[in-house]
Amino acid sequence: MPIFDATSQAKRRSGPRGSFDLWLLVALIGLASVGVVMVTSSSIAVADSQHLGAFYFLKKHLLFLGLGLFAAGLAMRTELKLLEKYAFPLLALAFLMLLAVFVPHLGMRINGARRWLNLLVTTFQPVEAVKLILVVYVASYLVRHRENVETKFLGLFKPVLVAGMIVLLLLAQPDFGSATLVIAVTIAMVWLGGARPIFLFLMGLPLMPLLYVAATGESYRMKRLTSFMDPWKDPFNDGFQLTQSLMAIGRGEWTGVGLGSSVLKLSYLPEAHTDFIFAVIGEELGLAGVLLVIGLFGLAVGRGLYLGLKGVEVGQRFAGYVAFGVSLMLAMQAFVSVGVNLGALPTKGLTLPLISYGGSSMVLTCAMAGVLLRATWEINRALDARQMATRMPAAVAVADANVAAKPREAVAA
Repeated sequence: MPIFDATSQAKRRSGPRGSFDLWLLVALIGLASVGVVMVTSSSIAVADSQHLGAFYFLKKHLLFLGLGLFAAGLAMRTELKLLEKYAFPLLALAFLMLLAVFVPHLGMRINGARRWLNLLVTTFQPVEAVKLILVVYVASYLVRHRENVETKFLGLFKPVLVAGMIVLLLLAQPDFGSATLVIAVTIAMVWLGGARPIFLFLMGLPLMPLLYVAATGESYRMKRLTSFMDPWKDPFNDGFQLTQSLMAIGRGEWTGVGLGSSVLKLSYLPEAHTDFIFAVIGEELGLAGVLLVIGLFGLAVGRGLYLGLKGVEVGQRFAGYVAFGVSLMLAMQAFVSVGVNLGALPTKGLTLPLISYGGSSMVLTCAMAGVLLRATWEINRALDARQMATRMPAAVAVADANVAAKPREAVAA
């Protein structure tokens, strides 16, 4: 459902008009609003324990959200053809940023991982920007090589190779969660772009041993892969985060213990305002809050995929593929985050999009949302143009009939 255009439909319009999708906008604003409330609730105890002031994380979250809204506004006003034109230079920038984290003094090591850049006044996690750049590049590739992607095995080689190179750099950081997300979204986009499933299967075969070695090559990763199956076996060590998360969600029952009344966030649940914020939602808002969050994600992703299909139908292929990619990125990251909190997936360092506290994640997720909204605007403009084209012949026929009737009226007079 596009946002209503106040201009009267009776007036003659000079050309087709675009509009941002209303339901998508409502879902995105709803998720960001839930995020502000839950970051406030879940971070007070953490801030107090670090003597930072009760609302320290809320203030920073609002700052990041403000920057994100600014980035989203710029994205919504940028023609997608500009992103399509510079897709390859942006990809080169993505690789430079991923390599920069290994440069001494520029890259930062936190908790044993080199995932951040030191920008003096703040830190930046390049992978958040790489996710959006990868979507833009794959979408441009699918437009430029449509026939090869649909009919030839080697037509899939380049985007999968690019994704594989990004995965290798992410595993070197290490960031197994983002690496899995990148390869999954790439394969899904190529499939939606018309690639044959058998080609995708054959292309993915060499990656399976790589992912297996990456997952089992380090002892801590192997523990993560196995501890989630039975976290109660070692509840004070490897299974600590998950057991606390499950207890929090279990306490919430149907309607929750009440906003701000969580017990597990009081220094029991690690990363309560970031990776495990969904557990706090489950405890304080119960099943009702959980369903609300999942419903908002479902609405946003559903509208994005639906309008992506419409874009492909009306010839706006780049906009359609971008809508596919951004929607899939949001969907898969939310799926993994929720799955980790529920104990259905191994623990990964992925935030809940638009809800969890985080600087790079919030700003770049808002930028992705802005690009998605821009895609819906251009798709709706193309849909409006098609509707105008179908109405035009009828209008011309009526005008011709009126002109033809005038001589007969004059004779009758």
